[in-house]
Amino acid sequence: MEHGELVIQLPGKSNAPGPSGFGETLVLRHKEVHHFFFVPFREQPIYSTRAHVFQIDPNTKKNWLPTSKHAVTVSYFYDSTRNVYRIISLDGTKAIINSTISPNMTFTKTSQKFGQWADSRANTVYGLGFSTEHHLSKFAEKFAEYKEAARLAKEKSQEKMEMATSPSQESPAGELTSPLTPVTPPMETLNGTDEICDTTPNSDSRPEPAQNALAFAHSPAMTKHWEAELEALKGNNAKLTAALLESTANVKQWKQQLAAYQEEAERLHKRVTELECQSNQTPVIKSQKTELNQTIEELEATLRDKEEEMEKLKEELENMNDLMEQKDTLTQKLEETELRSRVLEEQLAGAEQRLEENQEEQENFRKSLRTLLELLDGKIFELTELRDTLARLIEEAS
Repeated sequence: MEHGELVIQLPGKSNAPGPSGFGETLVLRHKEVHHFFFVPFREQPIYSTRAHVFQIDPNTKKNWLPTSKHAVTVSYFYDSTRNVYRIISLDGTKAIINSTISPNMTFTKTSQKFGQWADSRANTVYGLGFSTEHHLSKFAEKFAEYKEAARLAKEKSQEKMEMATSPSQESPAGELTSPLTPVTPPMETLNGTDEICDTTPNSDSRPEPAQNALAFAHSPAMTKHWEAELEALKGNNAKLTAALLESTANVKQWKQQLAAYQEEAERLHKRVTELECQSNQTPVIKSQKTELNQTIEELEATLRDKEEEMEKLKEELENMNDLMEQKDTLTQKLEETELRSRVLEEQLAGAEQRLEENQEEQENFRKSLRTLLELLDGKIFELTELRDTLARLIEEAS
């Protein structure tokens, strides 16, 4: 910014090499910037539609990443200065698509409302989601149409380049051979240059070549003069050869600078196209801004809800951790209880076996007691009878 003016400096951008290098700095002020950049890009969109924009995930190369939160305008542009077709889309002030259509591109319909194409220059794959199948088909038709137009334009451009370069490719060869050929130039050429000498009034009355040769043969002064001219021409040829080699090196460096200028111009062209798209879509951008603000408020509310849910989930997770610890403790206790249960079962089985044995022994003992009681009953009965008999005998004896 100089004295309230916008100044852009492009390093090395000039029409001719400067004394200190192969190009001086080009300074563009406000009005010059407009004519330098904006005049070639006054084209309007030749076709526009609305779609959701996606790009392929550069890491996985499988998943789609949305580059717009809602449907945006996607337009075809024709760049008359470079004779190319572009697909451009803006989301606010951000260019989410800036793809130059080339003849080897292909637009593929992957579903009824979704299509994609690969851009090797941007090293990505773009995807568009449309609201209807008709919009997708229309976009695909336009893609094929402008792709064919780009192919024809490229062929015409190559033909023009071949026609333009075919004569220029012959001239350097002549320049290379002419300074190096030790042939005496014609009389009209001086010091190895192509400047024509001024003719004198006696030029028409010069003698014939044979007479000149005879005169030169008899004139030592003229012979020395032409020998000096020949030496001067040889020196000039050597200088021209060195200048030609230096020019060849300069041409290579100028070509490199030209490639850098073309790359910079391409970047500036893209930026200007983005700015023009942005200026053409100002009302749309305002409405999109309002929608975006509403969407942001909704997303913030959703985010707060999600944060509350996250807090609840964290608490539940902590509770789950406590429950998992309790579960591990109970599992350990259960294993110990099962072990003790197995030991008790084994002990119970042994006790039952011993109980059965004791019951058998008790049953045998009861049987023995019954037998003994029966014997005792018999003996008691016999003793009772004996007592009674003795008593009667005693009574009878008394």
